[in-house]
Formats: sequence, C-alpha cells, structure tokens
Amino acid sequence: MVFASLEFLILFLPAFMLAYALARPGGRNHVLLLGSWFFYGWLSPAFLLLHIVLTVIGWIGGLLVEHTREDSRQRIRLLVVLITINVLVLCWYKYANILAATFNQLITRYGALPFEWQKVALPAGLSFIVLQVISYLVDVHRHVVPVERRFTNFATYLAMFGHSIAGPIIRYDWVRQELNQRYFNAQNFALGSRRFMIGMSMKVLVADSLSPLVAVAFAQQNPSFVDAWIGCLAYSLQLFFDFAGYSAMAIGLGLMLGFHFPENFNHPYWARNIQDFWRRWHISLSSWLRDYLYIGLGGNRRGLWKTYRNLFLIMAIGGLWHGGDSWNYVLWGAAHGIALCVDRAWSRNGLPDLPAPLAHVVTLLFVCLAWTLFRSPDFATALDMYAGQFGLHAFALGDAMAATLRPAHGIAAALGVACLLLPLCQARAESRFGELWLFRAVGALWPVCGFLLSFALIASRETVPFLYFQF
Repeated sequence: MVFASLEFLILFLPAFMLAYALARPGGRNHVLLLGSWFFYGWLSPAFLLLHIVLTVIGWIGGLLVEHTREDSRQRIRLLVVLITINVLVLCWYKYANILAATFNQLITRYGALPFEWQKVALPAGLSFIVLQVISYLVDVHRHVVPVERRFTNFATYLAMFGHSIAGPIIRYDWVRQELNQRYFNAQNFALGSRRFMIGMSMKVLVADSLSPLVAVAFAQQNPSFVDAWIGCLAYSLQLFFDFAGYSAMAIGLGLMLGFHFPENFNHPYWARNIQDFWRRWHISLSSWLRDYLYIGLGGNRRGLWKTYRNLFLIMAIGGLWHGGDSWNYVLWGAAHGIALCVDRAWSRNGLPDLPAPLAHVVTLLFVCLAWTLFRSPDFATALDMYAGQFGLHAFALGDAMAATLRPAHGIAAALGVACLLLPLCQARAESRFGELWLFRAVGALWPVCGFLLSFALIASRETVPFLYFQF
C-alpha cells in the first residue's frame, strides 16, 4: 500500500482519519502509532518486527545515554555501540547483496565457482528509520533534545506513516512539542489536504507518465544521441517530481494531523552552483549529512585539505546510503563530492562568478549527467548512455523510443517544465504587476483538478511505486 494507490485513498486514509478525529487529544498518538504500524505491516509484515525492535533499541538507548555521566568514556562507548548496532542492521539488509555479488565476480575471474546466495530483501523505509534513530541518540548526547520517557511518543515519532517509508528525514526536535500538543483543526486539515493533492499530481501526472521513456532509454544497447538525452532529461524530471511529490504528500499528511514538517525541496533545478543545489535538494538528508557527519569529521575547521576530504567523504557516504544494488551510487556521490570541492576552490581562489544564466545551465548539465550514473543499473550501462549523450553512437531517434513515445509523454514533460518555471514567472509578474487574481484562482483550483485526474489514472492502471522506496 502506497500513497498513490486505491487501497490507501479509499480504505486506509478515510478509516484512519475517522478514528483519529474521534479519538481524544491525549489518545491520538496511540491511534497514529497503531495506524502507522498497520500501514507498515501492510507493506511488509515480516519487517514490522524489525521496525519495532529498532524503536525499542532507540528508546532504551536514549534513556541509557541520558543516565550515563556526561563526561565519562562509558557514555561515548555506549553511544558508539548504539550507533554501530543501527548501522550494522542497515548494512546487512542494504549491502549484503552487492558485497556477495562483488565477491562472486572476483572469485569467478580466477576460475572458482560462485557460492550460492539468497538475496536479502530490504525493508521499506529502513534507511530513513536508522538515520532518525541515530540523530535522536546524538541529539540526546549533545543535549539538543531532552530524552523521551514515553515509549508511545518516541515510537510515534519513528513510525508516522506520512514520512517513515521515504522521508523526509524528520528529527525528533522538529516534532517534540507537537507530539505532546498539536492542533487538529479544519484550517490545518484543509492546508494539508491541498499539499497532499499537489504532491499526488506531481507523482502521478508527471513522474509516472515519464517512467516508460526512462525505462526504454536505459534498457537500450548503444542508445542514440536523441534517445540518451530523452532518457536523461525524462529521468531528471521523473526523479524530482516523484520524490518531491512524495515529500509534499508527507508534509500534507503531517499537517492534516497537526504536525509541521520542514520543506524537503526548494526549486533545486534553479541552483546556481552545486553547493546551492544541495541546499535545495533533499534538504533533510543534506542537512543530516552536514550536522552529523561533516561537522563530526571537523567540517572546515581543520585546514583546507581536510575540508576537501570531508566534503568528498560525506558525499561518497551519501551516495552509498542511496543504494546497495550498484556501486554506481557511490560513484555518483563521489562525483558530487568532487564538484563541491571544485566549487569551493573556485570561490576560495577569487575566480569570477559565472553569469547567472550560464551558472544555472552548467549546474543543471552536471546534475543531469550525474543522474545518468545514478539511474543506470551498472557501470557498463552508464558508459553506454554517456557514449550516446556525447554523440558516439547514432544521432536520430531509435525505433524502440519512437514506438514508446506518446503525446501524453510530451504533455507530462511540458507540465513538469511549466511547474519548474511557474514560481519564477509568478515572482517576476507579482513584482511588476502586484498579486494577480489569475494566479490566485489557478492556485486554488488546480490541486483539486490534478487530484481528480490523478485518481482516475490510478484507478485505470497498476500502482507505480515511489522511486525512493528502493533506497
């Protein structure tokens, strides 16, 4: 069951909201916790137990850290043990398969027989849950937040079905007060519903419609120049509207229940440099990497070369976090790490800034080329796509892509580009002409129209999972 499915929209969400509305304010955390565990168990009953075990470890671990003397080595060792347990659980489920496959590839090169390996399934949302537990434990250690003594509150924080499967990565400090007191009212519900409908429109109307083009482009051998760039640009739009759509739906669901989650995207494709891009893309992850890894490694306080080392390492680790079925994710993260180092060296040495339009184009070009590596199932496929993008294969549209292209794909792409450009156009129009009634009218009506069309499409085809479910 995912947000963009009939089971969620027709069965789960109405039943849950009714139970939540009827519950007393003091009992709504219990309703939310049980509903979230049911939602998670629907996705994977076998992994619900693992989720609960990690919740218990995080809650008890926080209590132990709080009760251990602050300046003692025992407290540091305890924190390291708790973090290691969470990291090992994540590594087993996320990286055992690729390590086994890599080992088999190595030994077969020397004539040995590969050993049998049964793939380990990755529990949905495990990556996000582990990062949230680690951030809570570190924040308790740093006295950023007080320890949570109520198990229900802590379990609700981790399990909230709005964000537990694919983010945003919510820190305990952001919801601590609202776990104890929040406003479940008509205004929050209306604003949250609107945000939820916008997110669903982004996911279903744009991301899902572009999915066939992406699949065909990255499945071809020797893709042409046109095929490779159609696939690359379609994936750049698909990934943004899929993940930003999920984040908008999660933020909307949270607001419907009385929680205020921070934004996870801020027009990332309008970034002027790669550092600006990471301030705008997957903000909850980039800020987590900054606050819990980059600063922990010393940040920019220990000299120039260590600063470059830290920038490279956190991006490589961020790439590794994204997936365990291909080493391409690590290479993608390393590429962004190198880009951050180049960007920092450029500004540090006083080199002139590029003109704004050119800076936007250069940044977007690098991001899109990096997405090619991110999307490719293996390095050979990425090299094949890059060869196509740089004109080393044929130029014209290939037969497979021509057979796949439909007017709906062009409409989806145009709609996506329009959504990216609209905020800039609206800001410029309002600065020149003031607030226009047309923008207000469109802003009020289109989420409902988009939701109804999305619902019709969901009812007429199979459910398309969110891309970040695999991470």
